[in-house]
Amino acid sequence: MRAPMQDGEFPFPVKYGYCSVGQVEAGGPRFLGRNVFVLHPHQDRFVVKRDDVVLVPEAVPARRATLAANMETALNALWDSGAGAGDRIIVVGAGLIGLLITFLAAGLPGAEVVAVDPDPARGALARAFGARFTDRADAAGEADVVFHTSACSEGLAAALACCAMEASLVEVSWYGDAPVTVALGGNFHAKRLRLISSQVGAVPAPRAPRWPLKRRLAKALDLLADPRLDALITEEVAFADLPDALERILGDGPPGVATVVRYS
Repeated sequence: MRAPMQDGEFPFPVKYGYCSVGQVEAGGPRFLGRNVFVLHPHQDRFVVKRDDVVLVPEAVPARRATLAANMETALNALWDSGAGAGDRIIVVGAGLIGLLITFLAAGLPGAEVVAVDPDPARGALARAFGARFTDRADAAGEADVVFHTSACSEGLAAALACCAMEASLVEVSWYGDAPVTVALGGNFHAKRLRLISSQVGAVPAPRAPRWPLKRRLAKALDLLADPRLDALITEEVAFADLPDALERILGDGPPGVATVVRYS
């Protein structure tokens, strides 16, 4: 699970990160002066190969473009799910990835999307994207496709309970080395459910011949051309202030949704 261009090893010291957006100060005429996205660790200046950068569309401000890698994850999850027009879709876990999946799913014609999260403050974000919201999974009903993004056993159990007959459950959570408990008897078998692992490291097989990773990243940036997504960035921290803020940002249950590190 090393990030591109990572330096060092976990837990610390490590130079880690993969959501950098900046303006090109030296380079070819295609990139000079343009904002670009790079899968590079946190750093105020760096030199990378031309093939490692993707131009940020003019319609996407630099601040919002920092969500590109997260949007890639959401897009890949939607592809993995096979969700389509008219489907009933439930997203369990309204963190950054869950809300981006909610945003994309709500854009499917005729789709009925419900986001589930115990934090009622996430409701306004989900509703702004065209979805319904509930803080109780048992109030969400059943769906054709369910996404789970909460990274806890309780959330996974709730997601399974939201699956209708022969539904698909897409597991997007990253658990690291934490054990996961899930009941795979009862309704899991009786309803003939499909459990799908979604991980952004590879494009789903049906699309892989046509969708190299760089094309997918460019599309993720295109999908960020919606001002409603600005609401997902709930905090900015100056690079010089990171040593004091990092423990809070990386701690359990940090406030807000996404944090941007500002270099100027």
